Amino acid sequence: MKLFDVYPLFNITPVKAKGSYLWDEKGQKYLDLYGGHAVISIGHSHPHYVAKLTNQLNEIGFYSNSVQIPMQQQLATLLGQASGYDDYNLFLCNSGAEANENAIKLASFHTGKKKIISFSKSFHGRTSMAVAATDDKSIVAPVNETENIIFLPFNDEKALENAFDEQIAAVIIEGIQGVGGVNIPTESFLQKIKQLCQQFGAIMICDEIQSGYGRSGKFFAHQFANVRPDIITTAKGMGNGFPVAGVLISPEIKAKHSMLGTTFGGNYLAVAAAIAVLEVIKSENLVENAAKIGDYLVSQLQGIEGIKEIRALGLMVGIELDTPCANVRNTLLKEHFIFTGSASNKNTLRILPALNVTTAEIDIFVEAFKQVMITEFEH
Repeated sequence: MKLFDVYPLFNITPVKAKGSYLWDEKGQKYLDLYGGHAVISIGHSHPHYVAKLTNQLNEIGFYSNSVQIPMQQQLATLLGQASGYDDYNLFLCNSGAEANENAIKLASFHTGKKKIISFSKSFHGRTSMAVAATDDKSIVAPVNETENIIFLPFNDEKALENAFDEQIAAVIIEGIQGVGGVNIPTESFLQKIKQLCQQFGAIMICDEIQSGYGRSGKFFAHQFANVRPDIITTAKGMGNGFPVAGVLISPEIKAKHSMLGTTFGGNYLAVAAAIAVLEVIKSENLVENAAKIGDYLVSQLQGIEGIKEIRALGLMVGIELDTPCANVRNTLLKEHFIFTGSASNKNTLRILPALNVTTAEIDIFVEAFKQVMITEFEH
């Protein structure tokens, strides 16, 4: 049997990781400023994280949600405290796509309606409703196509007002669009979504899969706009590499048995990983560090020739170039041994490092980036 070939792969085989660095099987060291799509939030192989998971595995690794697992409530309490959503409820699952599936399902259950508003350049996952609400026809199979999704222009308040009516069950929007190229919703746009959802009895879903868990410089990116969505989804940075995701649910949305379910969601190891991440974020002040280092990175990028625009909140940074960024990204990786990310916007380089990245590590990137851009500009 061979692997199903759906990923274009770099010819690199990481075998070891620590902090913001990876090593391949040849011993080559790489600076990781992408974290595997913003997954690595507290650095690779953080000692507290490793100890927590090791200890848990030595006790019990898995049982289903048919038994009491008090660690789940411990995680919910810590997440409520860290995020400011103490009064919300938590449903645990395994991935961002699954979190968004459950969020959309909850919104439909609660409102009794079907229509979902999503936005241009959105990405919400690859499963049934999550991919239907994703603005990328190339990954939407015929079976996923539905008339229940209404796509509107991002940050267009007038279009939103014109589209809203009593049939809308929910609006789903990313706290910051990641795959789309680090596009940041305006504060007034998020506030308008909330206002219209309240007016028409719809649910505001904020997808914080990539932008959440402190990456933006607040725990959730939507908190810059002082809005409280009815449902918030989170995943990537939540487990620092262990598959875990969550749906934060307003107390106005009532639970009943069997309305949602999961086999692996909230298992002992996943919860141990998620608790370890929150403990490290708190003890090392990583939300504050994300804000500080993000500002530092943006300041160091100013004036570099060939940059069209920098879009950033905290350590979610999009560097849009005047030309496609593929050559720049490949050169950074192959000649300077630095991992960065791409986006559906082919000119945008994504920088998504661990939240404990240092100014010294940022300096390494900026110096390499300047060298690469000089070469590119000369060509």
